[in-house]
Amino acid sequence: MTTGFGIIGCGMISRFHAKAVADIRGAKVVACQDSFPQAADKLAAELGCTAYHDLDALLADPDVDVVTICTPSGLHMEPAVAAAKAGKHIIVEKPLDITLKRCDAMIEAAKKAGVVLSTIFPSRFHESSQLVKQAIDKGRFGRLTMGDAYVKWFRTQEYYDSGAWRGTWKLDGGGALMNQAVHSVDLLLWFMGPAVEVSAYTATLAHQRIEVEDVAAATVRFASGALGVIEASTATWPGELKRIEISGDAGSAIVREEDLAVWKFAKETKADEAIRQKMASRTQTGGGAADPKAIGYHGHMLQFQDVLAAIKQRKQPLIDGREGRKAVELILAIYKSAETGKPVKLPLAGDPSLSARAKGKK
Repeated sequence: MTTGFGIIGCGMISRFHAKAVADIRGAKVVACQDSFPQAADKLAAELGCTAYHDLDALLADPDVDVVTICTPSGLHMEPAVAAAKAGKHIIVEKPLDITLKRCDAMIEAAKKAGVVLSTIFPSRFHESSQLVKQAIDKGRFGRLTMGDAYVKWFRTQEYYDSGAWRGTWKLDGGGALMNQAVHSVDLLLWFMGPAVEVSAYTATLAHQRIEVEDVAAATVRFASGALGVIEASTATWPGELKRIEISGDAGSAIVREEDLAVWKFAKETKADEAIRQKMASRTQTGGGAADPKAIGYHGHMLQFQDVLAAIKQRKQPLIDGREGRKAVELILAIYKSAETGKPVKLPLAGDPSLSARAKGKK
């Protein structure tokens, strides 16, 4: 039996979703939809699927079992809620959405409809990430003391000028943090556990005609007592692979995209040297550091497989809606700290994305 996928939003990232589906046995893209008819027609011609210009028409297609939402970040909620009401399972490209209120509406709609909702964070499925998570869970790092994320990427002015939604609070929801570094924020929380307080600065230094930040720096205090740093930028030429550093009083690891650049423990095992050699040169792409198209799709494919397994087994996927919400909340807390000049505690009270800054006002 074939599981039919419908792609909503036919821009650049939709091609990676399509490639991921094509690599899964028993799965097929059967339909696509976009508010710009020519975009849907073009993708449909590439994939050999049905093009829809109306969302309700796609959701009424009985061959569509799962939808993947590839619209701009601030337009994720509406198709997700509609898909849930239509009984379709939902995969949403990161971030889940750009406000907590919208994220919560999606989570509630999926729960009410009894469908699976998952947020795309493919980095969790990389072997390097899995190894770090397993080592943390086994206590190999001892007490976690620091967890840091560094995303020093570069985007041209042309990148922001290529779409009216890019670099806006209303549809992008933020800049280097919400759009690019959200993957690393998710990984950091997955590794380190919940954050309880942040203090941050943001700035727009190297780009014109955007409302959002292209540089951000934040310090984080985790519930465990560990401390950390999050740095994110789209203004650091030529752009470097993202880096996560996990440290404890008995071990340290540095993940550089898919590579394990550091893997050291006070108590070594027989497998550690083999892991160091195997995981030293795993990254095969530019990681999106300088070119948003220079990414792989195998992480997407593994996540799609996890979602399909969750549907079949009637359980939650590794990254459900509530997991996806966590990175959004931390990023919104960073924005609030940068805006107010004060530390911000988590969980957030209310929805700081409704502030004047997030409405695009200066």
